[in-house]
Amino acid sequence: MATIIEKFFDSKDELTAELSTSLEQRLVSGINNDGRAVLMVSGGSSPAPAYKYLSNLELDWKNIDVAMVDERWVDSTHDKSNEAFIKSTLLQNHGAAANFITMKNAAKTAKQGSEECEKAYQQLKQSFDVTILGMGPDGHTASLFPHSEGLKLGLTTSQLVCAINAIESDVTGSITERMTLTLSAIAQSKVVKLLISGEEKLAVYKTAKAGGDVSDMPLRAVLNHPTINIEVYWAP
Repeated sequence: MATIIEKFFDSKDELTAELSTSLEQRLVSGINNDGRAVLMVSGGSSPAPAYKYLSNLELDWKNIDVAMVDERWVDSTHDKSNEAFIKSTLLQNHGAAANFITMKNAAKTAKQGSEECEKAYQQLKQSFDVTILGMGPDGHTASLFPHSEGLKLGLTTSQLVCAINAIESDVTGSITERMTLTLSAIAQSKVVKLLISGEEKLAVYKTAKAGGDVSDMPLRAVLNHPTINIEVYWAP
């Protein structure tokens, strides 16, 4: 079982304030201890205010590496691109000076691009200082989707990234081809921040935490990992 600390807040503003302060402290600590800090970022509305807050801080951004947790296999100009989201929130103002590592490359498919992506990610400092994860109503996290093509590899390989082709659903939308951090990569983080909002997702989290088949709810693999330190942030 992972080491899990649950932080439940009365409002999203309170969650954002705590998350922002914690991320700032983790990045400063990473730079002070190792000379560089590594922040793994997810898309989504929950971390966006914290990203914008961080972007305005006068941190030693040139020594901060920002890399994607997962990405749809679309160009960075696509409206569903996580990279575009990160560039419009975190990599602004002072944050624009950070070293950004993309997942998407010129390969036609995610599977064909996985080797190049792996090489790029292997250049990052390990352990990562912080990895930010979200969770879907289907129990996926990063782009580790239930019963997806590539899921077994993503949960068992020692590589940092792998290609996923999810089963199309209301959660995935029409873009099912993804690149994602593997379970092994998530376990390389000093701390994982799992961001959840609303009663529906809280129920999904509790179901995943109770145990069961990881193929049905891949988040279980993270929650059950013996060396992962997770801080769960929830707000209504």
